[in-house]
Amino acid sequence: MPERDDEEREFDIKWADGAEHKEPSARARMLAARWKDNPPGPVPFRGEPEHRGSRRSSLRGASPRSSSSWVSTVVVLGCVAAVIVFLGYINFRPY
Repeated sequence: MPERDDEEREFDIKWADGAEHKEPSARARMLAARWKDNPPGPVPFRGEPEHRGSRRSSLRGASPRSSSSWVSTVVVLGCVAAVIVFLGYINFRPY
């Protein structure tokens, strides 16, 4: 009997996927109704990030994103170097 349910379900999925008209989702219907009276303005592909930089980075004129990427890179490389030094210390330590 479970095989018959699977076959019926597969048939229903194929039948639904083959429909000529597909009903939009509830969110799509809601947005269409909202935008009918008040259409949204143009939006760039990537909006400008909100200003979250520190006062120091704004004084130097550097963007917060570039300074944070360098800081994170230095932190990661520092941690890797510390682990390498620690493992070397453990291996060369006399017993």
